[in-house]
Amino acid sequence: MVLHDDLVPQAILNLASSHAEIVNVGKRCGAKSISQQEINALMIAHAREHRNVIRLKSGDPLVFGRATEEIAALVNAGVAFEVVPGITAAFAAAAQLGCSLTDREGASNVTFSTGHHADAHNRSSLPAIEASTRVVYMPGRDLGLLAAEWLQQGLPSDFPCAVISRAGQAGEQVQCTTLGALGALASVPAPSLLIGGWTLRNARAFLGSLAEDVPVQV
Repeated sequence: MVLHDDLVPQAILNLASSHAEIVNVGKRCGAKSISQQEINALMIAHAREHRNVIRLKSGDPLVFGRATEEIAALVNAGVAFEVVPGITAAFAAAAQLGCSLTDREGASNVTFSTGHHADAHNRSSLPAIEASTRVVYMPGRDLGLLAAEWLQQGLPSDFPCAVISRAGQAGEQVQCTTLGALGALASVPAPSLLIGGWTLRNARAFLGSLAEDVPVQV
């Protein structure tokens, strides 16, 4: 079962097995032919029928791809899943332009945003400084220095953080903690990166192990 978004090219869909059932669950320009709740229900229902389910998105599912809602639905339903990363549009566009999004001379930060905002009733009352997910490449071995800097900026000590070593490679290590305890983490093999943000509260590593069920790729 392939549940794909409207932006997935036909050439990619043509790679699916001839036995696969392919269903377009995309939403374009505000036109919603199917709700997010219905997509969640389809993933769970077909997984429970012991089918291989692929929730196929264009780009990277973890960047403005409604992954939070779908991961939460699978977790709550006890359905095991795997997230297969893609190339987000910003990186693809930069590659096409032949430019880097960072520059040692003048660009040490990258911010991702969208023109579509959450409904007013879903908006968090968190201060602006806490409303962003922070990704730090090569954070260094002494995470206490970075933690002290973030605390000084006004972030709370319970701000969720994760340190990932060798992401997506053999020997990957993930350590989840809070900003207040970040400096106490043991050093991990390079390359590593640090992710900080309230969105981590929905991460599988924070939610605990999932029930062994039919895998769903997101």
